[in-house]
Amino acid sequence: MATELTWQEAKARTQAMELEIAHSIPGGKVAKVDQLPTGVLIDCSDTLVNWHGATTVTLSEGTEPEPLVRAFEAKYRDTRFNIETRTAPAGHYEVGLASPDTAEIYLIAPGFEPYTIRIASSSDCFTWVDDGKYKRGKF
Repeated sequence: MATELTWQEAKARTQAMELEIAHSIPGGKVAKVDQLPTGVLIDCSDTLVNWHGATTVTLSEGTEPEPLVRAFEAKYRDTRFNIETRTAPAGHYEVGLASPDTAEIYLIAPGFEPYTIRIASSSDCFTWVDDGKYKRGKF
């Protein structure tokens, strides 16, 4: 747990990892990458929060997302993440990259629109420092 992080640092680290994942998809299969500019804070405990965001990768027309999603399972094996996979209730395959030591998670799945992949994320937990900003806004 990185309790000394600011929300800005947690956001920056998490968004950087979202982009690392997105940019690891072979270039010829990617039409564009859209990272949400803001996210939200969610409580980890009474004093800790983590930052949540997402990036959507629009694939080249006709490129099916599931084989690319499945490839992340092998790509991130033997890294700092535990790999968690499942078939979601909607029937699509999801790959989760979960830190064994923190709340940092990246969920990679087919997106809401055809020919997209969504990378949803959560940062490590950190101490919320009340700097006069209400923690229920967009960050």
